[in-house]
Amino acid sequence: MSIRPLVLELIELVKQAKFLEAIEKFYAPEATMRENLDAPRVGLPALLEYESNVLKNVPDIRLERLESVLVDGDRAAIHWVFAFTDPKGVRHQLDEVSYQEWQDGKIVRERFFYDPAQRTREAS
Repeated sequence: MSIRPLVLELIELVKQAKFLEAIEKFYAPEATMRENLDAPRVGLPALLEYESNVLKNVPDIRLERLESVLVDGDRAAIHWVFAFTDPKGVRHQLDEVSYQEWQDGKIVRERFFYDPAQRTREAS
């Protein structure tokens, strides 16, 4: 079975800013999530807690545009651009690629690749 329909369903939840729902539905209990070269967050409770904290600090985060989606076997890469306003009222964009490894219909490993300077650079 192709994971493509699952990846597209995940993207639809993200488009609706249903980030916590997406994690609950599509991440395995032992899933890991990693930002660039940072240490990974491990386990569904840790992923949900981290995302909840992000949403408290940047409640207006939204998917600005979806650039591309690639699916190959049990791996997917999603290039998307998010827009958000930081707690100081400064608007930002986060252009990133999410690389996912799926198993039995759930994400078991995900890594985000982006330039961390985007977090401090104001969107134009």
